[in-house]
Amino acid sequence: MARFQSVLLFCCTFISTSAGQAIAEQRPLQTHSITAGAVTNTYWGTAVTDRYRSLEQLSKPEVAAWIEQQTTHARTVLNSIPGRQKLLKKMASFDGRRKSTAYSLSITDSNRYFYLKRTPKDETGKLFFRDGFKGKETLLFDPESLSKENGQTFVVSSHSPSDDGKTLTISVSPNGSEDDSILIMDVDSGKLYPETIDRCRFASPSWTKDGKAFLYNRMRKVSGPEENPQYDSSTWLHRIGTDPAEDREIFSRSRYPKLDIDSADIPSVVYDKESGSLFGFVSTVDRRLRVYIAPLAKLSDPSIPWESLITPEDNIHDFAVKKEQLYFLTPEGAPRFKILKTQLAKPDFRHAETVVSEHPEGKIDAFTLTSDAMYYTLSLNGVDARLFRIEDASGRTTELALPFKAGSAYISSKGTRFRDLWVTIAGWSSDYRRYRFKPEAGSFSLETISSPASYPEYRHLVVEEIMAPSHDGMLVPLSLVYRKGITMNGKNPVLLYGYGAYGKSLTPFFSPSMLLWTANGGVLAIAHVRGGGERGDLWHTEGMKTTKPNSWKDFIGCAEYLVKNGYTRPENIAINGASAGGILVGMAMNERPDLFAAVIAQVGAMNPLRGEETPNGPVNVPEFGTVTIKKECQALIAMDPYLQITDTTPYPAALVTTGMNDPRVSAWQPAKFAARLQEASNSGKPVLFFADVDAGHGMGNTKSKEFEALADVLGFGLWQTGHPDFQPKK
Repeated sequence: MARFQSVLLFCCTFISTSAGQAIAEQRPLQTHSITAGAVTNTYWGTAVTDRYRSLEQLSKPEVAAWIEQQTTHARTVLNSIPGRQKLLKKMASFDGRRKSTAYSLSITDSNRYFYLKRTPKDETGKLFFRDGFKGKETLLFDPESLSKENGQTFVVSSHSPSDDGKTLTISVSPNGSEDDSILIMDVDSGKLYPETIDRCRFASPSWTKDGKAFLYNRMRKVSGPEENPQYDSSTWLHRIGTDPAEDREIFSRSRYPKLDIDSADIPSVVYDKESGSLFGFVSTVDRRLRVYIAPLAKLSDPSIPWESLITPEDNIHDFAVKKEQLYFLTPEGAPRFKILKTQLAKPDFRHAETVVSEHPEGKIDAFTLTSDAMYYTLSLNGVDARLFRIEDASGRTTELALPFKAGSAYISSKGTRFRDLWVTIAGWSSDYRRYRFKPEAGSFSLETISSPASYPEYRHLVVEEIMAPSHDGMLVPLSLVYRKGITMNGKNPVLLYGYGAYGKSLTPFFSPSMLLWTANGGVLAIAHVRGGGERGDLWHTEGMKTTKPNSWKDFIGCAEYLVKNGYTRPENIAINGASAGGILVGMAMNERPDLFAAVIAQVGAMNPLRGEETPNGPVNVPEFGTVTIKKECQALIAMDPYLQITDTTPYPAALVTTGMNDPRVSAWQPAKFAARLQEASNSGKPVLFFADVDAGHGMGNTKSKEFEALADVLGFGLWQTGHPDFQPKK
């Protein structure tokens, strides 16, 4: 049973003299015209002055003009960085080596494979299907057909086939907005049904038993900008071929007020074939599940008898059902997690039977059930993945030897009526591969739909997994990737990346384009700081709300370790974080501006004190806190990178980006941070702010936008860390 989350992750041309002059022009653009909106608020006795509150009004002509001016300037400077075009050319070369890339795979009970596929000629993925892994491939849907009709760039956000694979929902959204509309297709004919369902940002439809209807979440209509479109969303039942206006409201705050669903909560319903039950999820970013249950037979009743199944106090993070047993994953009394089981009809979570005990060192990441076994994955510090099998009949546990040493492993099955298990594995220097496990032979067979590709440039990479001490003596996992043979003379450019939120682990991934940092003689460093989930549940809770400072202090500790041990120097370190990682890099910069050459914040949460004022803010309160509770409000002020900027400070160079269609972090958060930093920094180093009018939070970006954004990060970082090939001509 997958948990629903709202949040909550990659011709060498010489420049002209005029381009070099553009780079040399590092003075910030004028900001005095937008400071008139300064506002002072008092929070629990603390006065907080917000100098750039006026930037929150993105629709005002003067604000729009400032953003456009900043963006034009940033684009000119970034495009003029020597070596940037070479990076883009190499990324295109990497992309061209693979005939096709497949992702977002779903396999039905009928063994139909549905997936998105992109070729070197495609900007976005097209939807295909085949009968069985070796079946003939058929194109079902090309989002470019919508783009041509509407003048926007559409992507397929998700897809959900019925169990028999004969009907399919396709969620599409334009320009990175994540504002999904659901299309419905008859797979055998390839024809779309006439109805379209809009306002489905959290579209994750679940099919009913007969395959003729599905359950989906829909946002309510709003009448003005002062209303939050994410408040009071509802789950509805849609029957294929009918008008969505006739859909029934199944699970919501207004329909079932006694369930105490909050306005900011996201209600969703999943039909579980194994138990014949409806599971109603009430979700925020809190990993602790809140679930209600009702019989499928009651779906047609005027009022569904929802009963509480799991509460946040039960501290359950995932569950699945098999033969009237409820298996669940919990950190209760086991910070690195354990798996237990109890009766679904009358669950007793406090006295449940232990199936897998907590490991003394590794964290249990996930589990899945098949007809004859349970499989689970274990990771050490988030970077060393292992796979285990427990036989139902004998109870015997076996560690399965993976086809190659993996840093990350993701498992999936078709459910408890099938023996099938698939595992996808990868590492920092090992490409993703997908395998089917054959339990009868105890072996794996390669079932990767993506075409193979070779990257000889990375044949001799070195991967180091080390532990760096933090401010309080805590050892923080730090992954280092670099080219074999480089001299550790303290001059190596380092790109230090981190996230540290929501209990999300930065598990090893393979990105040829990201590894271009190493191809240019640099060290790619990934800091697994507190707030993430690499070392278990406590690793998460010790880096959230009032303990959030541990996140950026861990990050600083990793940078200090690299300097102390001769990998680099402060003038050669660029730090990078995205989304919630904006808090991480922004606060690391504020606390230690002397330790970094550059800070790169992408679509970052740079003004969390004001986060609750945004549409996506209230649902994030469990992670960051609320202004309505004194201690949490004080923590929000302390973790706010925008508010912690101080005047006349020699700050590092900065690249700050946003997407104007971002539904997760409002564009004014990065804008305010950039404006304040331009005003306060006296280092003379550039502070660039780039706002993409055709993008959002990064989901739904075209391939070209992904390449451009990464080339900006790498190019800016290599420029500011002193790489000779990225310096302007004098």
